[in-house]
Amino acid sequence: MNRWLTEAVPRGRVAAFRTLIYLFVAADLVIFTPWVRTRVSVPGDLYQPLLIGRLLPLPTPTETLVTVIFWALLLLALLAATGRAPRLLGWAVCALYLEWMIIAMSYGKVDHDRFGLLVALAVLPTAGRARHGDTTRTEAGGWALRVTQIAVICTYFLAAFAKLRFGGLDWLTGSVLARAIIRRGTDLADLIAQVPYLLIVAQFGIVAFELLSPMVFLLPPRWRLAMVGFFYSFHAVTIATITISFAPHLAAMTSFLPLERVRPLVWARRLIGRSPSEAATDVPPPDADAVPSGQDPVGAGVERALDGQAPVVGRPVGP
Repeated sequence: MNRWLTEAVPRGRVAAFRTLIYLFVAADLVIFTPWVRTRVSVPGDLYQPLLIGRLLPLPTPTETLVTVIFWALLLLALLAATGRAPRLLGWAVCALYLEWMIIAMSYGKVDHDRFGLLVALAVLPTAGRARHGDTTRTEAGGWALRVTQIAVICTYFLAAFAKLRFGGLDWLTGSVLARAIIRRGTDLADLIAQVPYLLIVAQFGIVAFELLSPMVFLLPPRWRLAMVGFFYSFHAVTIATITISFAPHLAAMTSFLPLERVRPLVWARRLIGRSPSEAATDVPPPDADAVPSGQDPVGAGVERALDGQAPVVGRPVGP
């Protein structure tokens, strides 16, 4: 079990995952959860902190507190994305984003798509330094990615458990998807809803896929990537039909991918132009086929170099 949990991965994969996660945190503040800043206009009596908020305890959000957290988290997340001071910046981002989520989820609604992202933020500081493109393997980085993967799969499995716990078998045969389509469906969803019994079949399929999601750890690498691709396609269909985004979960799920192969900066340099040193390495060697047939290639080269002179012992070939 320990060997599986700490399976070594390239440091370049850890560096890429770290950059992606911290950039997502910055994007989350300004794209997905900017509404958290509006919580300060809600009466403090409506603030009912989660259990962790009651245990610490954390203060009731104020305009000053939320503003400071927003700007500090945005700045630190962008700095952490560079890979500098991975422990110091990593722990700071983890603490601030946790508080940001506690404020967001303490007014009656808790989103389960944040679990994998929060776990990733908690374990990334333990991975140590890592540089993009580094092929050296690290067990600490492997542990951070593995724990994030487990959190991602637990999100699926526990979602199915919750459906059956609170909805029972009626969740499978009820009108769950039909209500979702009526409330926030797209034109594509309206077309799908017209097919008899298709929504019921989809509900059975969703629960089956969530219950079987832990099998991803039992598959060989190629099939594992294929199953992760299926996970992403499932969420693409979800967004296209009922406009529910699991963006934080999708960001955490990149822990399954060989991110070290994604080198946008290198690709950009190649598009802009190669450096002189790279161009020099691409000069082809002399083509021996250009020598007339029947003539010794080496001898022909010497004749061209000497212009008729005979080589002298101890001197380099040439005039």
